[in-house]
Amino acid sequence: MDVVDYTPTPEQYAWTFGGVAPSHRIKPGTLLRLWTDDAFCGRLRDVTDLPSASLNMPYVNPQTGPFHVEGAEPGDTLALHIVDLTPARGWGASTTIPLFGGLTGTDRTALLQDPLPEQTWIYEVNSDRGTVEFAAQSTDLTLELPIAPMLGTVGVAPAAGEARSSLVPDVFGGNMDTPEMKPGVTCYLGVNVDGALFSVGDGHYRQGEGESCGTAVEGAMHVTLLVDLIKGGGPAWPRIESDEYLTVIGSSRPLEDAWRASQVDMIRWLGELYGLDAMDGYQLVTQISESPLANVCDANYSAATKLPKTLLPAADPYDAMHRSLREQAAAL
Repeated sequence: MDVVDYTPTPEQYAWTFGGVAPSHRIKPGTLLRLWTDDAFCGRLRDVTDLPSASLNMPYVNPQTGPFHVEGAEPGDTLALHIVDLTPARGWGASTTIPLFGGLTGTDRTALLQDPLPEQTWIYEVNSDRGTVEFAAQSTDLTLELPIAPMLGTVGVAPAAGEARSSLVPDVFGGNMDTPEMKPGVTCYLGVNVDGALFSVGDGHYRQGEGESCGTAVEGAMHVTLLVDLIKGGGPAWPRIESDEYLTVIGSSRPLEDAWRASQVDMIRWLGELYGLDAMDGYQLVTQISESPLANVCDANYSAATKLPKTLLPAADPYDAMHRSLREQAAAL
C-alpha cells in the first residue's frame, strides 16, 4: 500500500473545488495521512477574537489537496474511506457572524431588524475524556460534550471547468457539513474531470444537525483516508455508506429541493441495488427513510436521506467496496 503524509503550509491551501493544480498524484489504494486546518485558519483562539477583525474573507474553509487519482475519468466513482479523524489542536472555535446562519436575517433574506451580534466561543478539548467543553457567556454554565469528529468538506472538482468556493456544497460534494461524514464511512463521489482532483478539510470536533448558527466546533484535524476508484457508476449526488446506513446528500436552495435531490438519488440507488422501478423505490423510501439536516446556513443547504441496512435485503454496493475498505482499515 502506498502511503502519503501531507501537512500543507498556508501557501498550499486550496480555496476552491476546481481551478487548482494537484498537490499530489496518487494511485487507487493509497492511504493518505493528512493535516487540515480549521475553517478560520486558526485565527480564532480567544472569545475576544471576532470574525470581522480576525478573518480574511473569502479565505476561509482551507482545503488540503487537491489529489489527482491516476486512472480516474469523468463518469467514474471515487471512493474515500474515512479511517480516522483526530483533533489536531487542544481547542476548537465557534462563532456567530453577522448576516450568516440559520436563525438570522441575511443579505438575501432581508429583514429590518439589526443582525445578531458577533460573538466567539472557545471549546477546550479534553483528549483523555474525549470531550469538548461548552462554556456559556451569559451564565457560569459549562457542559462536557462528547467529541464527534467529522469533515465538513469533502469534494471533487466540478464539471465544465468550473471552480466553486470551498464554502459551497453541490453535486460535486464540497461544504456539505453533514455529521454523517465521520470515521468508518465510505463516501462515493462522481468524477467530473480527469484525476477527480478531490480535496478535504473543514474539520469539526462536533456539530449538531443543521449547523444552526453557521459554525460547528471548528478545529484542525489529523485525517486518515483510504482512496479507491470504481470505473463507471458515478452517482448524481454524494453517497455515503456506513456499516449501518446508506445515505445520500443533496444540496440546493430552498431546503426542500436539497431534500428532494437526496430522496431522488436514493430512489436511483435502490434501483441499482435491487432493480426497483422509480415508483416502488418512491414507496419504500417513503416508509423507511430518515431525513436529518446537514446544514441550513451555507450558500446551498444540504439534506440527507438515510436508509437503515437492517430493513433492506443484503446487498454489496459498488461490489462491496465499503466492506473491502473497512477490512483494510482494520488491518492498519
